[in-house]
Amino acid sequence: MKTQMPDHWPSTLGPVICVVGARPNFMKMAPILRAFAAHQPAIPTLLLHTGQHYDRDMNDKLFEDLRLPHPDINLEVGSGSHAVQTAEVMRRFEPVVDDKKPSCVLVVGDVNSTLACTLVAVKKGIPVVHVEAGLRSYDRAMPEEINRVLTDQVADRLYTTERSAADNLTREGIAAERIRFVGNVMIDSLLSNRSFARSPADCLQAAGVDPALIQGAQGFGIVTMHRPSNVDHADILASLLGVLREISESIPLVFALHPRTKSNIERFGLGNLIDQTKMIMLPPQGYLEMLGLMANARIVLTDSGGLQEETTALGVPCLTMRENTERPITVEQGTNTMVGRNLDSIRHHAAEILAGRGKSGRVPENWDGQTSQRIAADLATWLIERHNRN
Repeated sequence: MKTQMPDHWPSTLGPVICVVGARPNFMKMAPILRAFAAHQPAIPTLLLHTGQHYDRDMNDKLFEDLRLPHPDINLEVGSGSHAVQTAEVMRRFEPVVDDKKPSCVLVVGDVNSTLACTLVAVKKGIPVVHVEAGLRSYDRAMPEEINRVLTDQVADRLYTTERSAADNLTREGIAAERIRFVGNVMIDSLLSNRSFARSPADCLQAAGVDPALIQGAQGFGIVTMHRPSNVDHADILASLLGVLREISESIPLVFALHPRTKSNIERFGLGNLIDQTKMIMLPPQGYLEMLGLMANARIVLTDSGGLQEETTALGVPCLTMRENTERPITVEQGTNTMVGRNLDSIRHHAAEILAGRGKSGRVPENWDGQTSQRIAADLATWLIERHNRN
């Protein structure tokens, strides 16, 4: 029997605490908050920023670009080791839960804040909702994989981006009634913001770089690298920079340079591998800047998880410099090809793409810009049914 939605949210049913901690969380949470506000009745929320990653200038810009309200609560945890950061988020989050008495805690993705807030909520008897559940790289050396697995085990409602995620969860003993396939909220953000994206020329000009460097007939490519396995070892970083320099002889490459990568290039003395006229180094880019660059690129080379999804949605060929991916649908259906750190594979697939033989792919099921609305409708029904039973 279909639950009858009340005209107003029950006064005895607390708000949904929506947790963000690092940059990818913002892109996922912005459309969710808009969908919650637009739902009838509106779902009351509190936006909590743990402060796990915090750069004041970039933080303010992200909130502005994504039309995201400023947080109701900021725990201001800051950086630290995984143990210290997780423990500090838990310590500061617990009194918030005690004070606000939420109907549930909604977490997204796989950062330390996701696991930390999940553990606090579960031990307090507060339901946990995990958006982007069931993704698996099966690489336990990745801290994100540990966060994903543990969060999914104790979450009460698990929203998945692709159907194969339910198979992963079922194998781990998670009951089917806890799982809902809804689609990808990252694509909600991408589609709602594409018309606001900055032009590549504007991105270069803002960094003091001549846009003429990327305005030739051959177009340009995008590079992002930040994972420790790629940038923390001098020999690996040198080999990757070397093959990227080779590719830049055919097409200029724009690097959105992560601070960790920049620091290691300097620390290892690898600046000589970079031809600044063909390998264009930009500072970290805002969301709308990165969206504009990706949408206009001929090729993307990355080790990011989110970019694998976004390039698939944009139809831009992507080479992922990792040995595994937690987003296999981008390979099976999308434009993504896994090349690892195999230099011959990177060369070969880049040449194929630049010759016009890259993967065209297709947009996966439910990556349609409506995922947040599906989450809002299901979550409201689920919470009100729980409330009525109690």
